[in-house]
Amino acid sequence: MKYKNSPRFISYLTRNALALILAGGRGVRLKQLTKWRAKPAVPFGGKFRIIDFSLSNCVNSGIRRIGVLTQYKSHSLNLHIQRGWGHFRGELREFVELLPAQQRIEASWYSGTADSVYQNLDIIRTHSPDHVLILAGDHIYKMDYGTMLARHVDYNADVTVGCIEVPLEKASAFGVMSVDEEMRINKFVEKPETPESIPGNNRYALCSMGIYIFNTKFLYEQLIRDADDPKSSHDFGKDVLPRIIDRYRVCAYPFTDSDNRVQAYWRDVGTVDAFWEANLELTAVTPELNLYDDEWPIWTLQEQLPPAKFIFDDEKRRGMAIDSMVSGGCIISGAMVRRSLLFSHVSVNDYSRVESSVVLPEVTIGKRCRISRAVIDKGCDIANDMVIGENPEEDREKYYVTPNGVVLVTPEMLGQSLHHVR
Repeated sequence: MKYKNSPRFISYLTRNALALILAGGRGVRLKQLTKWRAKPAVPFGGKFRIIDFSLSNCVNSGIRRIGVLTQYKSHSLNLHIQRGWGHFRGELREFVELLPAQQRIEASWYSGTADSVYQNLDIIRTHSPDHVLILAGDHIYKMDYGTMLARHVDYNADVTVGCIEVPLEKASAFGVMSVDEEMRINKFVEKPETPESIPGNNRYALCSMGIYIFNTKFLYEQLIRDADDPKSSHDFGKDVLPRIIDRYRVCAYPFTDSDNRVQAYWRDVGTVDAFWEANLELTAVTPELNLYDDEWPIWTLQEQLPPAKFIFDDEKRRGMAIDSMVSGGCIISGAMVRRSLLFSHVSVNDYSRVESSVVLPEVTIGKRCRISRAVIDKGCDIANDMVIGENPEEDREKYYVTPNGVVLVTPEMLGQSLHHVR
């Protein structure tokens, strides 16, 4: 096939493609983590934001014309993109454009994923792309969109849908599809109550990643048709895809590791449990997600921070971290950190212990604290002698405790406030 041995062909495709990252979601399942920020703006992996993974995939794939569609509490997201992604060269037709819900067509907010793109059709037309990639901005993965684009062309497809295999018991949260021998989709159901399994493998279902490649003219036609349908909820998964699979070439693109053809790393960090687990996975000896990959770096805002510091070496007052990731600007002062991930500007003070926890930026943990199986939100000031994660009943009275027993702590829960609304 052409895409396997034609890097110039793939380069041509990526250079003339436009990526649209849907980043307006609230992420209600992340509870108070998204009270003041959109889900794509939630910190992840010690120094990144969730949206950095989709943006980095675009850049590493050679796609440098990118629109980010925002809506819910986007200020934090906007600042991050302006500060961390403002290095593109406009004279080379490179850009990352913020496309907020601004009632361009009618007096309404974005009412669905398809509607969010429809409301920006005039902007898309000014860029005259050959293909449009629709990307979810709230997943963690590394993917070469250039290969997917080339496969889309080889298939002579109108639409190509990125897909993964998901355990059947979890598949009802996704769009579930079935395909023929040529990977053409012949059935697509959004979030079915009883998902259909893959033929020959009744433990898994084939599910949409929320990644679509459209031929541009075809996208225009389908979005206008959808907008004119008063019964539509204006969503790609619920409305657009089910309506077109019988009449047009809609193909699936399995997201697999290029070396061994097994399921590639992909995480939906849409719950506090999933967020906590995906972050702590990074502290393993050889995690599935390699953040030390020079060939596929994850780009982000590079703050100018001093190195992490570990101080005191007394028998009962030793600053140290084991099986952990500690970001710049952190000070571990006579405290123990074990199997945890600390973001920037975190201080852990004398005789405290932090275990199996995710600590977001600018957190201060006082003396003699014990914290385990917790997510501590940005800006929290943990007072001396506090104990979190050892008594579920007491924790539920003050904080949010997940079904798996992870404790989420935010400044508001501590009687502190970073956001003054009055």
